Amino acid sequence: MRRAANFLLSRRHFSSSEAEISSLYSFLQPSIFALRKNPQSQETNKPNQNPVSNSVSQHQKSNLEAALHQSLLESDTDEAWKSFKSLTGAAAFPSKPLTNSLITHLSSLSDTHNLKRAYASVVFVLEKDPSLLEYESVMAILVSMREANTGAAAFAVAKSMLKNRFFMPFEMWGCVLVEICRKNGSFSAFLGVFHECCRMVLEEKVHFMRPDLTACNAALECYCREFESVVDAEKVVETISLLGIRPDKVTFGLLAYLYAMKGLNEKVVELEGVVERLGGFDASVHVHNLICGYLKSGNFEAVSAAIIRGVREGGDETGLSQGTCDEVVRGFLQNGDHKSLASLIIECQKLESSSLAVERSFGYGVITACISLGCLEKAHGVLDEMNARGACVGLGVYVPILKAYCKEQRTAEAAQLVTEISSLGLHLDVSRYDALIETSMSCQDFQSAFSLFREMRESRMHDLKGSYLTIMTGLTEHHRPELMASFLDEVVEDPRVEVGTHDWNSIIHAFCKAGRMEDASRTFRRMNFLHFEPNQQTYLSLINGYVTIERYFSVLMLWNEVKRKISGEGERRFELDHSLVDAFLYALVKGGFFDAVMQVVEKSREMKIFVDKWRYKQAFMEKHKKLKVVKLRKRNLRKMESLIAFKNWADVLQLIGSASRASNEASRELLLLLLLELDSGLKKRTSGSALQANYGLFNGDEI
Repeated sequence: MRRAANFLLSRRHFSSSEAEISSLYSFLQPSIFALRKNPQSQETNKPNQNPVSNSVSQHQKSNLEAALHQSLLESDTDEAWKSFKSLTGAAAFPSKPLTNSLITHLSSLSDTHNLKRAYASVVFVLEKDPSLLEYESVMAILVSMREANTGAAAFAVAKSMLKNRFFMPFEMWGCVLVEICRKNGSFSAFLGVFHECCRMVLEEKVHFMRPDLTACNAALECYCREFESVVDAEKVVETISLLGIRPDKVTFGLLAYLYAMKGLNEKVVELEGVVERLGGFDASVHVHNLICGYLKSGNFEAVSAAIIRGVREGGDETGLSQGTCDEVVRGFLQNGDHKSLASLIIECQKLESSSLAVERSFGYGVITACISLGCLEKAHGVLDEMNARGACVGLGVYVPILKAYCKEQRTAEAAQLVTEISSLGLHLDVSRYDALIETSMSCQDFQSAFSLFREMRESRMHDLKGSYLTIMTGLTEHHRPELMASFLDEVVEDPRVEVGTHDWNSIIHAFCKAGRMEDASRTFRRMNFLHFEPNQQTYLSLINGYVTIERYFSVLMLWNEVKRKISGEGERRFELDHSLVDAFLYALVKGGFFDAVMQVVEKSREMKIFVDKWRYKQAFMEKHKKLKVVKLRKRNLRKMESLIAFKNWADVLQLIGSASRASNEASRELLLLLLLELDSGLKKRTSGSALQANYGLFNGDEI
């Protein structure tokens, strides 16, 4: 009874709270055991609800154990549980191996129902015969409860262990309970188990039940941060000493937090002296806990003093971690006082070593904390306040804001901030500009990209190639040739930007693809004016564009230009390729410029470029089957000659004969008239029958 009394209640915090009991019941209901309103005995805790005889014969017991064993081998959980209930309901137990196998099996399953069965089994065996349990089985259920986050049930198992004096070494299971408490954000449920284990060690000398330092710090954390009790916290520290455990920086940090929060400055000084005498004093951890305590109490003057102290003592390595900066920013912003943050950063800048890395400075930590807390505008406001006071804001402090703007794709604000940075005489590196421009292009914020590139040029950076290509590629992908043209005009004379013919080709191709041939022609003329030599791709894009809108005369003008370049000498001599010959021939045939067609044919022969005639035969038939040869003969005999030359080269008559056989009588007469007019234009008096004989037009049909 004395042990039970000590266990159940020696301090008000150690007893099971109503919330803990309610949590346990919520785990068990709906359960395999119904919760009765007025339980009179512990029979309600037994896994026996089967109204069978209170005793079984040895033969029956052997049969039930065999059935249980076979069910476990076959993973038939329900049958195994049924056999176990039959045995326990008859006041019998399976053998120790079978009992532990069942518990381990039930604990290994992922569903809550079987975890309830495992819990009921363990508690029942602990009440009736703890010697049947093995450590491994209890660990299995505790670990499963940790994974299922069923803290109330796990602590019920632990308390049942202690109550029934089933002593497992604390180091096996204590850490599991600590992890469960940490996951749930409260250590209050752990206190009763902790104090009972300490009592067993100190009074009963059961030394393997001694809590470790992690468990001691968990209990201390509960008294310092949850209950905020100086008396109880100091008793835990005294217990730690009696247990022969050496405290660490976490232990002293928790006390520092509590003393700072309570405003016990004398105790803070006393604590610092103790820590220094023991050695291993970590200034950053100590200052962090002091600041957190002062923030909790709302003592912002003490917070500022602690921060300045930490920076002063930090030297080349600031005494403030990012976690500390997060807490500081959270406290100041909740108090609505970002101006004080700016003042604090200015004071810290005066104390920070010149060799301190920017990323380790207090200002950088504050700005980063503002951003991580979702207060990007506040971060910008802090910097604006510092600038308004004439403080020197280093470039590194701006970097987190720029990164945040990029992450949120707020490229216009990023570009504006870069302008502000430049106005202060600060300049970003090339990689930062490249990243900002790439983000702007991906958001289709082209004006911000142009502004950033302009800042790069004005900053006299030499490496502009990466950002230039990013802008040109982005504009090409988003089909914005007009912006490409204006951008190219702006940078073309900058010697740091390598503009080539391919850039102009991209613009011309995009205009042609969009059917904007006037813009394409204007870009082409601009290209020539700036002495960029067009190549095969330039002319190919223009030809295809002109063909699309049926401006064949423009193609003829292009051919005349190309023809002059072909006739040139040296490195500037132009070379035709198959694609360009094909494009010229097709367009010129469609336009009826047969003289130029034959010029292209002649050049292709000279350059030994193969030409597939069939495509141009088809183009001729599609475009010129209603050609008025009489008018053509009267207007220009040379064109007649070119037409005849094309006819002979492309074997158009053979194609016409094939078409005639598939056409009606009227079409055949029209085609025959075409041939008669062609030959009469050259004054070659040839009868219809001779034409038929020479060309085999109608395959023996009468004229």
